[in-house]
Amino acid sequence: MEEEKELAERYDRYGAMLYRLCFVMLCSRQDAEDAVQETFFAYLRHRPEFTDAEHEKAWFLRVATNKCHDLRRTPFWRRRADWNGVDLTEETPEELGVLEELMRLPGKYREVIHLHYIEGYRIAEIAEMLGRKESTVKVQLHRGRELLRLNLEERGIQP
Repeated sequence: MEEEKELAERYDRYGAMLYRLCFVMLCSRQDAEDAVQETFFAYLRHRPEFTDAEHEKAWFLRVATNKCHDLRRTPFWRRRADWNGVDLTEETPEELGVLEELMRLPGKYREVIHLHYIEGYRIAEIAEMLGRKESTVKVQLHRGRELLRLNLEERGIQP
């Protein structure tokens, strides 16, 4: 019973955040739900010990990111991956336009932009989570922002 309570607490704490990250990476609600579920299965299987709350949060983000990468590597996913079927429901046309353009960015840009601007991680933390060099993350953030800006301007949306 204690195990269920612990899992429920962690799901309440991280579930929505992980879902947003997976959705941005996979452009599919169903795949995002699957990746989040696999992340929590990994937690139950491994029962990692955390030094603090930030370590715990980083572990969940890293595992969810890895689950998304694993899914994107499968031949089945590559054949059918297309964000156009995603039901995007935002409040304003401007927000919808930004989200659509974000979803069109290559995955390496989407994930670093999401982690930095939405989840609030610093570049060093993102580099550690994704297993990349800090300089790589900086370049991906810069290129992703520039590509997003150009795409938004092309559609007549002011970034």
